[in-house]
Parts: sequence; structure tokens; C-alpha cells
Amino acid sequence: MKNEETTQAMINRFEEAFDRIKKATGMRTQVEIAKLLDIRQSSISDAKRRQSIPDSWLIKLYQIYNLNPNWVLDGEAPQFLGENRSGAFLVKEPGDAYGRKPRHYQMPVCSMARSEGTEGPWQEQAVDSLSVPEQFHRPGLVVVRMDESDMEPVIQRGAYVGIDKDRKTIRSGALYALDMPMEGLVIKKILHDAENARLILRSENPNFTDQILPAEGSAERIIGRIVWVIQAI
Repeated sequence: MKNEETTQAMINRFEEAFDRIKKATGMRTQVEIAKLLDIRQSSISDAKRRQSIPDSWLIKLYQIYNLNPNWVLDGEAPQFLGENRSGAFLVKEPGDAYGRKPRHYQMPVCSMARSEGTEGPWQEQAVDSLSVPEQFHRPGLVVVRMDESDMEPVIQRGAYVGIDKDRKTIRSGALYALDMPMEGLVIKKILHDAENARLILRSENPNFTDQILPAEGSAERIIGRIVWVIQAI
């Protein structure tokens, strides 16, 4: 019975997330959604069978509409990261609270660079602070300021990036922060090349080349998974 309840909860979660996508984009059919996301319609059926919204969808929806990935997946406010872009619709979730002052957490913002003259692993070094809404906060959160342009246009230089240090399991195609020798903390899309037992670290900016790491032992370099980005548009 417990397994059946868990399965049903996963199905409901996927259906609710997909319904939010339709409402926010104004699309009504899978054909329209597939065209918007530049995917095959069968990819939607595959995602529904896996009961998982792919990260590539979340990135595309953010790029087009500024939709918050956490809102798409779980309905966590705010709906938009930044301004509501033209073409998107504001969706009112049932039970939205009125009059409650949202709680904020004052978080240190860390530099991605290593401290000058230090050796060993990258360490959190605060250079600024940021008021983080409770919807974005979590126990393993660390915030950094993006200091390079290698992940543009997805992550702009100067953006605030939230990293969940409790999410280190590698999921191919997702964005992660890694501790790299001589560089400090870097943010890359990780692609798992199982056939060649390696990880491909990819930048969104085509001017930057891929970096390759052997799969064995590379998990130790993972600081955490990117869970949100705050930046100007």
C-alpha cells in the first residue's frame, strides 16, 4: 500500500508540474509544449513515464519566461526569477497566503576564487551578503557570485548562484559547482560519458572548450548542485 501511495504521489507531482507549465505558457497541448521546448512530442511521453521533469525543460523555461524551476517542480513561490517576461502568465496557486510577511535569511555571498596564497580545497570566503527568501533557503545552501562569463547566457557574470551542498549525486545534464585545482570553484554542466568512463564539463558559452575529468574520483570535486540563479535581464 505504501509503495502504491508513493507512486501515486510521484504521478500527481509530475501532472501538477506539467499543468503549471501549461498555465504559465498559455499552451494547452503536448504538441504546443514540445514546439516551445524544441523537443519531440514523444519526449513528453517519456518524461511522464519516468515521472520526472527534465532539467533541460527547466532551463528552457527560465531562459524564455524567467520561470523559477522550484515553482515549476513544486509550486514554490516566486513564480518568476526576475521580471515576468512577455508572453508568460501569472498563475495563482490554490491556498496562496495573503498578508503573511515572507521570512528572509541573511546569507554570506562567497567568492569563487581561492584565497590568495592558500592551498588545498576551495573554501567559503564571504565577500558580500544577500537576503534570501525562505523559498530559496535550505540547510546545505551556499551562495556565490558568478565571476566569469563561461556560463552565459544561462548564468550571467555577476549573478548570484545558489548551490545545494547536500545534492552531490551527479545527474547528467545538470549544473554543478566543482572545486578545480588552480581555479577554485567553477560552475559547469556535467555530462556523464559512461562509455569512456569520464565526465565532460561543459560551458554554455561556445567560446569556452569542454574540460574532461575521469569519472573515478571526480565526485570528490563536487561542491553541490545549482538550484537557483538571481540575475538581471
